[in-house]
Amino acid sequence: MQPDLGLGSFSLLDLTALGCFLAAWWGYSYAVEHLAGGKRSLNGMMNHYRHAWADQQIVRENRVVDTTINASLQNGTAFFASTALIALGSALTLSRSADDALTLFSTLPFGAPMTRAVWEIKVAGLALIFVYAFFKFAWAYRLFNYGAILIGAVPPRGGDPVRIERAARRAAAMNVVAGGHFNRGQRAFFFALAYLGWFVSAYVLFATTAMVLTVMWQRQFASDARRALQDYDDP
Repeated sequence: MQPDLGLGSFSLLDLTALGCFLAAWWGYSYAVEHLAGGKRSLNGMMNHYRHAWADQQIVRENRVVDTTINASLQNGTAFFASTALIALGSALTLSRSADDALTLFSTLPFGAPMTRAVWEIKVAGLALIFVYAFFKFAWAYRLFNYGAILIGAVPPRGGDPVRIERAARRAAAMNVVAGGHFNRGQRAFFFALAYLGWFVSAYVLFATTAMVLTVMWQRQFASDARRALQDYDDP
């Protein structure tokens, strides 16, 4: 006899809302990272300046400032990795207070009744999002560490210009990859906020997914930070 995992308790509306949530996450990530328009996003423009940073390493005598910048990137990534672990622990504790939480969510506006099995599955999904975020932040931290080594491997000014340029470009490429994984971890945090709407009802998940998607698009393509880069970009 197969154990009942509670999957039959999900309505078609629930599964549709979850599918739209996952499609929005994947679609946004693909558009920003792989489509041509993604190069005009805030992240894409900052990748350009990561390479511009490498150009400055080539002409700079003392590269203490470069190692300092890389250390600040590492520290920020370590903070988010720690936050992901704390969020994961908080998500796992939700299963211990399932009865009280079920009563609370059922009384909220647009709240829909759910079984304990459904609650446990939703909590497990939230935990998986934070696990994914932690792995992305932890890997980004490691890559920034590699980037620090590559910065140190850039030959001093006055040596072979070809070797210097290649070494600087290599450090910039590693920094771009590290920044990409960091961005994916932050994206997981944002979509975790949207996922919380599913604890209330499928309708709320539709709404929270749309709101998070709108906010993220606005920050990447229509924010004041992006306009600042455009207004003062090199001709």
